[in-house]
Amino acid sequence: MKIRTGGPEDIPDILSLLDGAVAWLAAQGRTRQWGEHTFSGTPARVEHIGKYGHEPFLIRLALDDEGRTVGSCVLSEGRPEYATPVDGPELYIRNLVTDRTRKGSGIGAALIADALDEARRRGIGLLRVDCFAGGDRKLVGQYRALGFTETELFEVEQPAGLWQGQILAIRL
Repeated sequence: MKIRTGGPEDIPDILSLLDGAVAWLAAQGRTRQWGEHTFSGTPARVEHIGKYGHEPFLIRLALDDEGRTVGSCVLSEGRPEYATPVDGPELYIRNLVTDRTRKGSGIGAALIADALDEARRRGIGLLRVDCFAGGDRKLVGQYRALGFTETELFEVEQPAGLWQGQILAIRL
């Protein structure tokens, strides 16, 4: 697997990965995380993801042996508005998605390792991420298995109700 920096031209691949994740979650009846509608078919989501192709965001893409995008990690030194501020600099994972047909193949772990390397390159001692914390908290457990520690819970008002999230961190 190769990891490279992406740009605006890679937004369609990221949307495709997100669409696949929505379909995978919906097939399991797990629609509270991202709903049932595709990212690519929802103009507000397309606009939001499109912003990742420009500063201050850094897109890192995982590619398979044939050069296909199988994962994406979007990083920023700025936190989302719902995340509590921290003392000092941080690198924040704003979006992480992998090809669900390759579940368990280490794509997410490779992208997290790359994000940690990027934090080190920048001289930043904190990597944070947030994820869906509702339901069985399975996603929180996956981040814990990758070395993250839970910090705080938060909620965001969504049209379908409150979205429960968990912020996690790794100190380098």
